[in-house]
Amino acid sequence: MDTPIVTSLGHAGLRIDAPGLSMLCDPWMSPGGAFMGSWFPFPDNSHLRTAEVLDADWVAISHEHLDHLDLALLSELPSHVRLVIPRYPAPEMHNRIRKAGIRNVVIELDSWERLQLNDRGDWVTVVQEQSPMCHDSAILVVTAGHSILHTNDARLSVAQLRRVAEEAGRPPDLMGVQMSGASWHPICYDYPPEVVASVSEGKRMGKFKAVSRLLRSAPPRIALPYAGPPCFLDPALQQHNAHMRPPGIFPDLAQAARFLAERLPNQQVATLLPGDRIHLGDGRVERDSRWDGFSFDEGDVDAYLADYAERRRPEIEALHDAYPDPPRGSGLATRFSDHFTALGSLSDYFLHRIAMVVRFVVDGADGGVWDVELGPSECRIDLTGSSQHPGYELRVEARWLDAVLTGRMRWEDLFLSLRIRASRDPDRYNDYLVGLLKHADAGALEAVERYESERDPEDTVVVRGDEGAWEVSRYCPHAGEDLSYGAVVRDGVLRCLGHNFDFDLRTGECLNARCDPLVSRSVAPSVVQ
Repeated sequence: MDTPIVTSLGHAGLRIDAPGLSMLCDPWMSPGGAFMGSWFPFPDNSHLRTAEVLDADWVAISHEHLDHLDLALLSELPSHVRLVIPRYPAPEMHNRIRKAGIRNVVIELDSWERLQLNDRGDWVTVVQEQSPMCHDSAILVVTAGHSILHTNDARLSVAQLRRVAEEAGRPPDLMGVQMSGASWHPICYDYPPEVVASVSEGKRMGKFKAVSRLLRSAPPRIALPYAGPPCFLDPALQQHNAHMRPPGIFPDLAQAARFLAERLPNQQVATLLPGDRIHLGDGRVERDSRWDGFSFDEGDVDAYLADYAERRRPEIEALHDAYPDPPRGSGLATRFSDHFTALGSLSDYFLHRIAMVVRFVVDGADGGVWDVELGPSECRIDLTGSSQHPGYELRVEARWLDAVLTGRMRWEDLFLSLRIRASRDPDRYNDYLVGLLKHADAGALEAVERYESERDPEDTVVVRGDEGAWEVSRYCPHAGEDLSYGAVVRDGVLRCLGHNFDFDLRTGECLNARCDPLVSRSVAPSVVQ
């Protein structure tokens, strides 16, 4: 073996083998799935959970989502395996690893900080998303004269991708690109079916187009669609498998590859099922014979998932048994009140930007209807649920809520589990509410405040649409996407392609989320020239 071989481990998992190096990236293979038994790799990758596959020099983990940070799997690694993780503003990822009893060496890296992997000059670094609101990172591995960019869930900017090429001395030989969604919106919201379909189509195509624009701006040698979709094997969640089909938000690898082939006919695209291998020297793919006859056709997938669900039924039943409904008088309401009192004390900056009442409808023997007023200046809990105008309503079973309140899972784990129902009025995304819940850490929230407060509003670019030209803030006020690359303008609205936030160019107002306004002014044609 003179050149690297990359093996798909399923979902976002990769194994990299090169002379003097073996590394796993985001391996997820535990039979219990992730997010309380809601997500499972599709197709099944359990045949790869062997001592031979897991025996590596290094394991690189991009972020703390449990379809990437497989704690049960990591606990089985040989003691000599070293873990590489990004250094985020909050220590939650490191804490989860240690709390799981994993004692392997853990090395944390800042963005662009290089770690030498051997005495042959191979190295790895991480590339964090620009905004600390999102703790996602790509992983760049340079080995044997080749580079592999494992982007997983990270949304890199064009500038970051171009720097990757500069750091590696060449464009990536292989770049994994996520083209499936990882969201509870809109499928867990109380929308009519036609609204779910319309919003899903918009998110699906927005994701596809954003990836194709990124690849066109800084093309790798080979693009690899991966990191989804998951499948849902719990009978309570199996209806979400329908969202693999158009216009759903969980398109499979074949759909993603077809889109890229149509949009980017000169871009080489590879699709790998679990166990398939690609030789980076010549681009040759070796197929795992396990998938002989496998098909992504609708009828074949339905039959496959039915068999898969039956194989995982014991793990799913055990999961439900592990989270019993709290009995009446368990003190759930008190734990809820204490939890939000603590959250409300973490950041005045976030409270001011949430500024709404969130209603929790908790189903179970010890449940109830509980309101939390988050901002603009304080946090108040009303266990009578008497607010007249909740801006957000979340319905959840008491068993899952109690797991959050007792620290067995985090809020984002619960949301990604899809074991919720939600509604909002007005129907506008509030990133600060999600950010407060998912981070729940003063240091992480302070990092967001600092990042957003230090942006220079005088740094502007000119964008053009059919109706004219506008001078706007160069960086999106949400997550800092460089709008000189990452924006499209249509009908007087600028869409930031980083996270699909829409801004009215006449007023600067964000139309579909809670976000600071975009600095925007119309530019006369003579000024543009």
